[in-house]
Amino acid sequence: MKRLPLLLALVTAGCRARALPESQLFPAGTPFVARYVEIEGTRIRYVDGGGHGVPVIFLHGLGASMYAWRKNLPAVAAAGFRVIAYDNRGFGLSDKPAGPYDNASLAGLTIGLMDSLRLPEAVLIGHSMGGAIAAEVAIDYPARVRGLVLIGSAGLGAREAALLRVARWPLIGPFVLAFRGRRLTARILKSTYADPTKVTEADVDQYYAPVAEPQYARALGGVLRQFRVDGLAGRLDHVAAPTLVLWGEQDRIVPVGLGRAMATEISRSAFLTVQRAGHAVQEEAPDEVNRLVVKFLREGLPRIPADLAFGR
Repeated sequence: MKRLPLLLALVTAGCRARALPESQLFPAGTPFVARYVEIEGTRIRYVDGGGHGVPVIFLHGLGASMYAWRKNLPAVAAAGFRVIAYDNRGFGLSDKPAGPYDNASLAGLTIGLMDSLRLPEAVLIGHSMGGAIAAEVAIDYPARVRGLVLIGSAGLGAREAALLRVARWPLIGPFVLAFRGRRLTARILKSTYADPTKVTEADVDQYYAPVAEPQYARALGGVLRQFRVDGLAGRLDHVAAPTLVLWGEQDRIVPVGLGRAMATEISRSAFLTVQRAGHAVQEEAPDEVNRLVVKFLREGLPRIPADLAFGR
């Protein structure tokens, strides 16, 4: 028991690293402008590139924010599409209530954003947890999804599932969630890359800033307790939208075999991988991801019937 105060002090110190102010967070220094909208009682931060092209909405993964798409939004916008990205409930600079964070509620939040922007339909691009949400939208609201890109998507399980189990432990879960220092943020972020040396200090700063917010632990705990990373099991055959399933070949978070299984269950899908890239493939290998995504948006969406396979 004598060690408990010291341990708690170390935890507190781990949370005290200075975080960047909002004025320095993405999209600062880019042509994009952050806006806020209230959806279902939650204040959501988003960017909207505007224009008259087909709208493409980007959904980030667990513990991330729209910063995860910083290397992709300009390329897709330059290809003539209207790009939209947002910090999901509980993440980035959006509100961090206790909930709800179940799959259906977060899918409904995406629809709420589309309604607020008066978008009858859109292409959804989701990474990791964001992929599971995007697929949930495609299943529950098929008329609203013109196309789907699932990047290292959760939905059939993930190695993150162990963290979900820990978060449910009555005593240890809250303690683990309280420890969220900058060093741990850097370690987790680097684990999503095949080559962790590509993660910069600026990247860590951007990822750490929301983590340092007082309500972050409460929100993350809500996500880990309520969100199902296997929530798409047995349901992917209901995805009607043309779909690109895209994976980093060295993904250690959601193994590439789950990506192949996902593509097999979606009738109108193409499965592609990117070499020498990990779970955060859109950040680690943006040029290749952008090329494949734009090719899909231009050539894959119009293809009917089912065969969407196209060469590199």
